[in-house]
Amino acid sequence: MPYHLLVAEDQDDIRELITLNLRNSGYQVTSVADGLAAMAAQAGQVFDMLILDLMMPGMDGLEVCKALRAKGRSTPILMLTAKSTELDRVLGLELGADDYLTKPFSLAELMARVKALLRRAELLVAAQSAAQAQPASLRNGALEIWPTKRQVRQDGVLLDFTALEFDLLLHFAQHPGHVYSRGQLLTAVWGYSHDGYEHTVTTHINRLRAKLEHDPLRPELILTVRGAGYKMREAPP
Repeated sequence: MPYHLLVAEDQDDIRELITLNLRNSGYQVTSVADGLAAMAAQAGQVFDMLILDLMMPGMDGLEVCKALRAKGRSTPILMLTAKSTELDRVLGLELGADDYLTKPFSLAELMARVKALLRRAELLVAAQSAAQAQPASLRNGALEIWPTKRQVRQDGVLLDFTALEFDLLLHFAQHPGHVYSRGQLLTAVWGYSHDGYEHTVTTHINRLRAKLEHDPLRPELILTVRGAGYKMREAPP
């Protein structure tokens, strides 16, 4: 059965172009013109992925994203935005979007992002199954991660992470001491490699540090290796 995607975009020409290309690629697509219609469409239908425009009348993409995550929905969300400021990107990621694409974008890039997010969702299910045979939790000092529960505690306090933040943190925790470039992290965690989008990794690293480090400007857990990338410190004995 083909993946079923929901596209919410208020610009008719863009919505129709995205819908046509997705259908030509074998996806089943439901398309709507605003956020309220996007919420209504999900009342009786489970979608494999959502493509949401940031700026829509009535209820924008950020509000839709926030409402879905508040209900516990983990459906992959790709946010489309004409805004390119760091604040807009961070806000979208904070509210639970899995990725974003800034207009204007190429259809090839859109399709690559769609495939990557759907593959991430598949790999997540597989990883959760495989984790059943792994240790119940991973420890690194005061940090403890439960892969199957997708929970993180530090000093016994439960912390809140978006899906991508958790996946990035888990990747580091599974390979402490290993140095990864931004391109390697983009491929391993996001599922795609595209020049010019490494800043997505930087944004998520900064967000992890803000939640985990006592002083994010002087990190002790997720370290920068100058000229090479990032690593998680090796677990203390």
